[in-house]
Amino acid sequence: MTETPVRVRAEIDLAALRANVRALRARAPRAAFMAVVKADAYGHGMVPCAKAALQGGATWLGTATPEEALALRAAGIGVDDARVMCWLWTPGGPWRAAIEADVDLGVSGMWALRELTAAARAAGRTARVQLKIDTGLGRNGCMPADWPELVEACLKAEAEGTVKVTGIWSHYACADEPGHPSIALQSAEFADAVRFAERAGLTPEVRHIANSPGTLTLPESHYDLVRPGIAMYGLSPSPEVGTSADFGLRPVMTLGAQLALVKRVPAGLGVSYGHHYVTPEPTTLALVPVGYGDGLPRHASGTGPVLVGGKVRTAAGRIAMDQFVVDLHGDEPAAGDEAVLFGPGDRGEPTAEDWAQAAGTIGYEIVTRIGTRVPRVYVNE
Repeated sequence: MTETPVRVRAEIDLAALRANVRALRARAPRAAFMAVVKADAYGHGMVPCAKAALQGGATWLGTATPEEALALRAAGIGVDDARVMCWLWTPGGPWRAAIEADVDLGVSGMWALRELTAAARAAGRTARVQLKIDTGLGRNGCMPADWPELVEACLKAEAEGTVKVTGIWSHYACADEPGHPSIALQSAEFADAVRFAERAGLTPEVRHIANSPGTLTLPESHYDLVRPGIAMYGLSPSPEVGTSADFGLRPVMTLGAQLALVKRVPAGLGVSYGHHYVTPEPTTLALVPVGYGDGLPRHASGTGPVLVGGKVRTAAGRIAMDQFVVDLHGDEPAAGDEAVLFGPGDRGEPTAEDWAQAAGTIGYEIVTRIGTRVPRVYVNE
């Protein structure tokens, strides 16, 4: 990481992000590419990452909430730059603003269609709608039993001029587990839903179901568009199947900090809350000024790895809100020296996946939970 006198920083390598987009596009060369930038681009910074993804060849941007989609437009990403889609709506949402911003609107049920058609009439615009079918994830999406009603209502709205169905889509539950029986079932359900809608008279521009693992491991799922999320940021969606390097991806975020203190201590010293770690002998301790208030998982206490002085150390005792301690076993780096919590691994530093394993979670959560107290520093813009 480059030198900047701050407590902690997340360095975001936009060249790596662009390269990841190109590598993923090569996996699905005949499909359009939607860069999923929801949740502040999985913690990496939505607007800079969206712009870098477009430079890498993405033509769509995917967000969860309408507020995220509108923020992209407000940041100057125009209709000629990218199509923008959002899908997580609640009643009373900003339908009209999204329609006027030329956002594609994910619709999973009749209530949403009713609200957006009313907003389209008020705006005097045709709303672009992407119908989601629940093929077996059991989360958002229209149930197959209700699909005919939703399709018929959309046909009527198209005839009225308030709606244009631009897409039909779904989401896999277990694409990160190749061979899982749900994959074939969901693929078949999706094909049936598309076939029904098209025979009824809808003409979607794009059909899409492939998330990151689908893009990487299920070529038959690519259809007209793929929607990589975590893979675009260089993390493997399926570490059991392949590492980031195996898939030709490079982690984009490096999280580093300055040591706040290095001190010699005697044997038998209890360290941090609860004294879950007690020094077994005289040693040196270093204070890393990062904690769960910055997004580190507290449940990685005692296991979270960090590179200090060229060696990987482990959090000694509890991770606190603002800081944690590592046992240096007699080494004596200086206050202000760098501690690297995770990165691509080039210098032997831990990766986000290492932190995920230490915390019993997934790499998605590690990068996404890094909070706003941690400044993002963009390199290779």
